[in-house]
Amino acid sequence: MLRYILPFILFVVIGVFLYKGLSLDPRDLGSTLIDKPAPSFSLPLMDDMTQTVSEKDFLGKVSILNVWASWCGTCRYEHPLLMQLQQQGYIIYGLVYKDKLADAQQVLARTGNPYEANAFDENGTVGIDWGVTGTPETFVIDKQGIVRMKHVGQITVDVWRNKFLPLINKLDS
Repeated sequence: MLRYILPFILFVVIGVFLYKGLSLDPRDLGSTLIDKPAPSFSLPLMDDMTQTVSEKDFLGKVSILNVWASWCGTCRYEHPLLMQLQQQGYIIYGLVYKDKLADAQQVLARTGNPYEANAFDENGTVGIDWGVTGTPETFVIDKQGIVRMKHVGQITVDVWRNKFLPLINKLDS
């Protein structure tokens, strides 16, 4: 009798693990930064390499940090929405990730610049500190400089309405 029950129990246990694993979002990698201060950094501004942008620029306002690159196809799809958000008054910082300066400048000259400032991370070292795995990735930072959310992938209207906007409204109140 035990010979028949043991394989059945093993089958059920494996089935539960598979069911649980298949219900997870494979793009949600999580982040060790959530509810912690933004990593310290200082990078040159893409538009003026003599000026810098740092985590201190996030203080006093709810900020969005969008990691992008000129070679990123998905970044092109989210760019029009970022332009709309900037026009609506949302503060968006850019982190130009592993890119060539001229290529990134050319993209913004052609498509518009939704960013308050663009930090130029040519080698990706600051991106590593932020836990960036690719582009686009977007972070929400509160008024105290604490990272409150990380989103991997394109920001769509639905993602903005359902994920970003409720959090930003809560942090801004």
